[in-house]
Amino acid sequence: MDSPTRSLVVKLTCGTESPERLSQAFTVAATAVASGVSVSLWLTGEASWLATPGRAEAFELPDAAPLTDLRALVIDGGRLTVCTQCAARRGLTEGDLVDGAQIRGSAAFVEEVMTQGAQALVY
Repeated sequence: MDSPTRSLVVKLTCGTESPERLSQAFTVAATAVASGVSVSLWLTGEASWLATPGRAEAFELPDAAPLTDLRALVIDGGRLTVCTQCAARRGLTEGDLVDGAQIRGSAAFVEEVMTQGAQALVY
């Protein structure tokens, strides 16, 4: 019998007000993608802005990988999602997001974290 495929769902609940936590979530997600893991990174609250052009580019944290590089790795090898309610509260639509990012609701999040073999992390 085959073991279930492992996946990682990362939920980021902060924005630039918590730079180390923000960077850690993107770093873990991008590292998992680079390791061949199926990854889904969810941006909620103020983190939603990081899916828009210019926001990740403006973020700097000493001794951390550039956020734009980490975001690109996640988009290229995984999935980057903004919470529906969080996007609505900020007036964001999919047209406001970087290419490859999407807006999805809580039912999609629950489906992902309840999938057999999924590991969820919240930052």
